[in-house]
Amino acid sequence: MIHKPSAPARWPALLFLPLIVMLLQGCSVLSPEPAAAAAQDSERDAFALDIQAEDDDIRAYLGQHLELQRFRKLPDLQASELARLLQAADANARELLATLGYFSPEITLALHQELPTRRVQVRVLPGPRTHIASVDIALAGSGAPTEDLARRQAQLQRGWGLPAGAPFTQQAWDEAKTQGLRSLQARRYPTARITESRADVDADSAQARLSAQYDSGPAYRFGPLQMRGGERYDSLGLARIALLPTGADYSEARLLDAQQRLAASGYYDAVFLTLDTGAADPQAAPVIAQVRDAPLQKLVFGVGISTDSGPRLSMDHVHNRLPALGWRAVSKVSLDRNLGLISTDWTALPSASGWRWFTGAQLQREATGSFDVDSTRLRAGRTQNGDHIDRSYFLQHDTAKSRDPGAPPSSSAISGNFGWTGRYFNNNTAPTRGWGLAGEIGLGSTLRPFGAPFVRTQLRWQSFIDLGRVDLGEQVRRASRLSLRLEGGAVLARADADIPVTQLFLTGGDTSVRGYGYRSIGAGINNGQLFGGRYMAVGSAEWQRPITVRGNRTDFEGALFVDAGAVADKPGEMSARVGLGAGLRWRSPVGPLQADLGYGLQSHELRLHLRLGYTF
Repeated sequence: MIHKPSAPARWPALLFLPLIVMLLQGCSVLSPEPAAAAAQDSERDAFALDIQAEDDDIRAYLGQHLELQRFRKLPDLQASELARLLQAADANARELLATLGYFSPEITLALHQELPTRRVQVRVLPGPRTHIASVDIALAGSGAPTEDLARRQAQLQRGWGLPAGAPFTQQAWDEAKTQGLRSLQARRYPTARITESRADVDADSAQARLSAQYDSGPAYRFGPLQMRGGERYDSLGLARIALLPTGADYSEARLLDAQQRLAASGYYDAVFLTLDTGAADPQAAPVIAQVRDAPLQKLVFGVGISTDSGPRLSMDHVHNRLPALGWRAVSKVSLDRNLGLISTDWTALPSASGWRWFTGAQLQREATGSFDVDSTRLRAGRTQNGDHIDRSYFLQHDTAKSRDPGAPPSSSAISGNFGWTGRYFNNNTAPTRGWGLAGEIGLGSTLRPFGAPFVRTQLRWQSFIDLGRVDLGEQVRRASRLSLRLEGGAVLARADADIPVTQLFLTGGDTSVRGYGYRSIGAGINNGQLFGGRYMAVGSAEWQRPITVRGNRTDFEGALFVDAGAVADKPGEMSARVGLGAGLRWRSPVGPLQADLGYGLQSHELRLHLRLGYTF
């Protein structure tokens, strides 16, 4: 028997292979359409929610908080389940409107079976809004002075955040109660609590009567400061830095101030102060300071930029406990367009009286007026930092020399100085109210090229004056204010006395007269060149006002300002340089940021001034 080859039998199947591939490709093209349609059906809302209300705030509030919204994305929501949800939606809408002060609304719900999506219509007529008819605040407490309780109760009543006549909302009611409790806890009564609160609402008359009862708890006074967690540094000396007023009435603000002073001392990486309210004697409750030691030594490199002096490089070295002395040393190297500086400052821990020793040395080369001046400074004395007042007295030796042609001769001097600073601001780092005054006086004598006695005085004053309130909405108001600043200085000496330029005055720049360059206002000498002068006067008036966006509060403020300053060697030769401009203030997380655009009327220049932080 003869067998034929089997290969030809496979040829018909091979001929159909391209057709099979084409059909498979066609299926792959056609198959996504039903899948896409299925996906589109799955993404379609189970129903559309249409809220109709004349008040935009009510419409937005219901649209955000109605429980119906949670079920819109359920593609398999059955008609029976939707009907049940509609029955609950009426009560839910009434509860939400009640939190806004509407207790007698008319609500109509309707389901429209429209293709491709069902539509739920909620129509709202809110009715009259409830307003506060009366507020009754009561304060009691065992062990608290009766006179103080009466006074604090009157303060709570006056400062109540939801007064008679105001519209009632649940949020405002909760905030008013909490605000009253915080005001009690912030001063003298840290364990105060709310014992009862009630809002009686008469829906027919659209009036609410509020009552809140507080229990003050015992009155507390500061006891001793107990340091926990620190091992390397002298806890007794650092407790004197904290300046916690032992024996004084408890104050949350004073506790935070003490915490800030310890944190700023540089001895600790972390500081947290709490009052021990579980102490047996509330009149001497210990304050617990949980601390973590900072490294014994630290080296910090920095870069920065300033509109006055351009780019800046710096290096700081900190030694928190010098061998043998135990003092803290901060040494610095800094370089920018106008200044090259090498300095070191050593400071001891305070004694029992609060006074501490300090000493320092400084070597710098600085652009002073029209000249580059090399100078040195040695200083040693004592200083005391109080709650509001700082004092210091010290001896100082200065030398100054310039190699530029036409510059005044080299000079040196020694002087004894006393400084006093009083700060009475509501916030020392970002003040909006209060005032500050600082003065310094020095008596000394030049040493080179010949001896001549001199007196140097300087005075600074800053005040913030309230000009009224700006309503930012949500019962938040901020004060527009006028910021006033004055500064003056004088060096009294013989006309031929060569006072070191570091003891003379120059002004202009970010923190003095805006619209002019850094220290560009000075006394004129030969050929129109500038140098430090013996007399200086600076004044500034700035109007500050908060900025709102669509009625919402922001952390920005606008400002309009006028600055003026003058420097001369004789009072009769002083001629004011005036700068005008506008600025923007931002309360940033790291401190107030100030950006100003100033125009110098005499320099005819427009300058941008940037400043981070506030110091006085």
